[in-house]
Amino acid sequence: MMSIAPARAASPADRQALSIDAATPYTMAVYANADLGRLPSHVQRALIIVHGVQRNAVDYFAIGQHLLDMAQLSPANTLLLAPNFMAHKDQGLSPDMPIWGSDAWMQGEASIHGVTGITSFQALDDLLRWLADPARFPDLHEIVLIGHSAGAQLMQRYALLNGLTEGLQRAGIHLRYVISSPSSYLYLSPERPQGEDFAPPTGQACPRYDDYRYGLGQPPAYLAQQHLDGRQLFARYAARDVRYLVGQRDVDPQHRFLDRSCGAALQGATRMARQLAYLGYERFLARRWQIPASHTQQVIPDAAHGAARLYRSPLALGQVFPWLDAPAPAAVAVAAAAGQR
Repeated sequence: MMSIAPARAASPADRQALSIDAATPYTMAVYANADLGRLPSHVQRALIIVHGVQRNAVDYFAIGQHLLDMAQLSPANTLLLAPNFMAHKDQGLSPDMPIWGSDAWMQGEASIHGVTGITSFQALDDLLRWLADPARFPDLHEIVLIGHSAGAQLMQRYALLNGLTEGLQRAGIHLRYVISSPSSYLYLSPERPQGEDFAPPTGQACPRYDDYRYGLGQPPAYLAQQHLDGRQLFARYAARDVRYLVGQRDVDPQHRFLDRSCGAALQGATRMARQLAYLGYERFLARRWQIPASHTQQVIPDAAHGAARLYRSPLALGQVFPWLDAPAPAAVAVAAAAGQR
């Protein structure tokens, strides 16, 4: 494989404006490894990486650059995008941007300033549609979406709730979701971890534990309009390429960014516990509903909660780009012929 020169470090001044031609047009703030006004013509894959609660997209862009460097992927054929979900106190706002209320973007809520009414789910939908336009990127065959911490809260719900994945895959674009170290997950039934099993919580200490964003009660319009129940959502989600990561040392029950509300606490005491419990929950649902599920999970040794250390691991890289571990070229050709992009 050819040697790729490491990319230079980005700064906030490198943030670009991506024009989205939606029903309500708007501009999305993004960091990219290409000039969005002069796009490369032979992009084969795209990597979207979503920041955490501090909305420091420039730092996550640097993590994405490091992943591409480790994978020896060139900007000539791999587009990296780090969208910035802007809040009212951020620098560089403009009236044509959607601007969210503080942390509302991580739950899929709508923007309330600037261009209003744009949910963060819609923003991800629009990014996928922009990438999947064959007039723009005719060679595109893979999109990887990464979310970490608060970004993983958004990404896990998006991976579960979006209605675009199957249509894009039928068009020849494989989607992979990498969800690392979120504070909570979206459950699809009233059960929560109870030791080694799952059962509805007893008592009235947390009466709204099963409302969105922890469960399907009081769903957002993005979900409600699909008219899908928990079993249907799980069947769709189980068939998607979803991979979970967490740091081996992400076990602090008092971490300053850990969601300690009762709805989250019912999922486990720490991010590690909550992720392992959710994998167990997927197995529980697979048995109950007779739906095969085989999402992968990787604990990253020596990593705590920080995204930079976690994504420096070759184990993380192998989840982002699993084909890097592909065997002989003949086997790769067979997989490609079968549509496994």
